[in-house]
Amino acid sequence: MTRIARTERAPVVLGLCSGTHDSSAALLVNGRLVGLVEEERLNGEKHTNAYPARSIHWLLNTAGLTPSEVTHVAYNYDPRRYLAAAPAALPYLLHPGAASRALPRARTFAHVHTAARARFRLYQRRFPTAHVSGVEHHLTHALYALAAGHDQLDSRGDAAVLVVDSLGESTTTTITHARIRTGGRLDLVRKLSIKDPASLGYVYGAVTRHLGWRRSDEEGTVMALAATGDPARFRALFQRAIPITQSGFGVDLRLFPLRVLSRTWPRATTVFAAETCPPRHPDDPVEQIHADVAAALQERIEQVMVHLARRARALTGASMLMVGGGVAMNCVAIGHICRQAGFERVTVPPSPGDAGTSAGAALAVYRNLTGQLPDGVAGSCYLGPAYTDVQLPLHPRPGTTAQRVRGAARLLAEQLAEGQIVGVFRGRLEAGPRALGHRTILASPLQPGVIERLNDRVKFREPFRPFAPVVLADHAADYFTLGQPSPFMSIASGVTDLARHAIPSIVHVNGTARVQTVTREQNRFLAEVLAAFGARTGHPVLINTSLNIKGKPICGTPEAALDCLTGSGLDALLLEDWWVTKTPQQQLTGPENTATGATQ
Repeated sequence: MTRIARTERAPVVLGLCSGTHDSSAALLVNGRLVGLVEEERLNGEKHTNAYPARSIHWLLNTAGLTPSEVTHVAYNYDPRRYLAAAPAALPYLLHPGAASRALPRARTFAHVHTAARARFRLYQRRFPTAHVSGVEHHLTHALYALAAGHDQLDSRGDAAVLVVDSLGESTTTTITHARIRTGGRLDLVRKLSIKDPASLGYVYGAVTRHLGWRRSDEEGTVMALAATGDPARFRALFQRAIPITQSGFGVDLRLFPLRVLSRTWPRATTVFAAETCPPRHPDDPVEQIHADVAAALQERIEQVMVHLARRARALTGASMLMVGGGVAMNCVAIGHICRQAGFERVTVPPSPGDAGTSAGAALAVYRNLTGQLPDGVAGSCYLGPAYTDVQLPLHPRPGTTAQRVRGAARLLAEQLAEGQIVGVFRGRLEAGPRALGHRTILASPLQPGVIERLNDRVKFREPFRPFAPVVLADHAADYFTLGQPSPFMSIASGVTDLARHAIPSIVHVNGTARVQTVTREQNRFLAEVLAAFGARTGHPVLINTSLNIKGKPICGTPEAALDCLTGSGLDALLLEDWWVTKTPQQQLTGPENTATGATQ
């Protein structure tokens, strides 16, 4: 632990996402982001809504601070806005298709306000000298998206910020014009705000659940399935479901009813089921009709997202677009925006969903106090705990053997080239839903049947789901047509003829790949692995997927990583400088590998 010497009267801001889903915490000290940690990575419960006690403990311990030294606690919602939204539900009593939901909607919005106020009292007890406040949810998304990408702003220092999610208090979509003035002062002007029930996230979640997958978790599965379907079959239906307007879009309540903030209220109507298919049970087979529904949904989401991005361009005049909110995780839609919306560059932060809003809430409070954005956010994704001093016994799990190695990058590249599938656990934990090289599974895209092995034996997931490539940034143009950096694996790019012929395993059936570009400055170790793999095979490209199995969060602790090794078809695990295999192995020796085995 290294205590951070606080500047006198400098704010210590703790941002929180808690009580809803994807709990997380972020800490700002002396105008710099100390870290951003998702609680699921530490408690093992995917999409947990628990109070992020472990994350907060690590952040404060890293900064050498106590709870009494926190000056501000920033929550990622403003409870007052829920209370104001409750009476706004009453006019729906006059709406024939929504009258039965109007009063339940009002009651649940008021309940959320009450529950959030109770959380504030808890935070005040835990941080007795801090000022506790709530921040408008879409502002937290916008500020985090802006701060994460502001190092790429043009000479004017301005950007359009598009936030699209399911619901933030009563808002679902916003466009903001951001400008960083001389001296670092940040100006924000809200240009567009779309209210619920017009919500892309709500519709996508409703269809995800209707098709038999978990809402707010497996929308990515539906996006992958969409590539195998024919959108024409239900195209007219989704055009009616989500009509595009001059300023934005709407949602047809006859197909997707008025939202009530309770899981017991269905989000797709019997009319929708009658015009598409019955609800699919998770254990039922996936049929062509399910793929066709997914394809039509995905196509309409892409069309609306491009429309919103073009509105952002027209309303702000900015040449750069930053996208946040849960719908920003739809990498295929982001790819369409890059190609069609007229921006010179499009960025998505590493954690665009709600987990990132703990950082956004802290940023909002810091901006209120100083007028500026803090340091340590732009381009940063490795923001959680590291375990560089981990020590392993010879047999860390029954049936496994651990050996300390040197030259880990070259060893890893050699083993990957030989066809092994290897988990990697090194350095600080990534923020966000994508494994970006520190809690990751790597495999060679050149090996026959690698996708089938990964889906069947390692990840235990649907066979139609693709795997993403990671490539050295200075070789990206050889394989991908994106034409801009993609450090956080946020954009589905077109591929070149070389990629189609040399590494077809990384190309999805729709002809795209969700690429991560890597430089030595961003991730020296991963860049060295790619370079060594490229030197051996001629292609500095690897398959990269998260170090977890289906239904579990990305491994945030050494114990979780070892469990992933033993509970899956991984061939080996590189845990810091420990090479762990499931069977006794020969001593790894050579000029780059001279370590001896571990001892008990």
